[in-house]
Amino acid sequence: MEQVLSTLQEIQKELNEQKTTIRESGKNVTEQVTQNINTIIDEKFVKWEEKYDILKEKVDTQEKRLCILEKQARQRNLIFFGIEENNLPYSEQENAIISFIEEHFKIELDRMDIQAFRRLGVKKDRPRPIGVTFSTLGTKINILKNKKMLNNTGYYITEDFPPNILEKRRELQTQLKMENANGNKAFIKYDKLVIVGKSIDTTSNKKRNLQISPENNQRQNDYRTQVSKKNKTQPMHSPLQRPQSVSETVLKPGILNYLVNKNPNNKEKQDTNL
Repeated sequence: MEQVLSTLQEIQKELNEQKTTIRESGKNVTEQVTQNINTIIDEKFVKWEEKYDILKEKVDTQEKRLCILEKQARQRNLIFFGIEENNLPYSEQENAIISFIEEHFKIELDRMDIQAFRRLGVKKDRPRPIGVTFSTLGTKINILKNKKMLNNTGYYITEDFPPNILEKRRELQTQLKMENANGNKAFIKYDKLVIVGKSIDTTSNKKRNLQISPENNQRQNDYRTQVSKKNKTQPMHSPLQRPQSVSETVLKPGILNYLVNKNPNNKEKQDTNL
């Protein structure tokens, strides 16, 4: 009976040792699988980031080109407001626009000076504005210079801006009113606010720079050289790192062996062990 008990104890001990060995091997396999998965995901993540940066740069370049093309397409356009609508043929409406310009701007035109025109927007109670494309930029500039001649007439003209520029100009209206209220002469030029006579005074900075002693100047130069050297040694781009997080789940032995053996470092370790 004692022999049976001792035999059972030995068997139990061996089983416990085998369980411990299996658990340790399972942990090692899980860590190796996690490392391999993270390595694969990190490599793909870096490639996706590179592709994203390239695509973003291309999209930004295309948007800039489209803005330039749209600006050039509207460069010879003017929009006339207040001109009455009628159901006359196109040629007669064109003659009416030419007569309107000759009457109010004192500029003689013929039909060759107008490339095209069209009514803008949906027809309502008020007359819709007319967008006119002139054959030359000089004709448009001459008319725009004399737009003050339409004061107190009920008519006015504006340039033809793209929608995004119109939105920026609306946002600048508040700042324009504030500058005018403060007594500053300001106006909006395309998509920027221009304040006449307002500039940064750099004379005080120049005087202070002249008062700097040679020793302080030498210290500043040494500091700048040290900073430039540090900047040169720093890498230009640092790879993006993904936080390592892999769900710990039970995987099948076949999948475990595939993921473990996929890493080339594991093959080298196996060769050395052989």
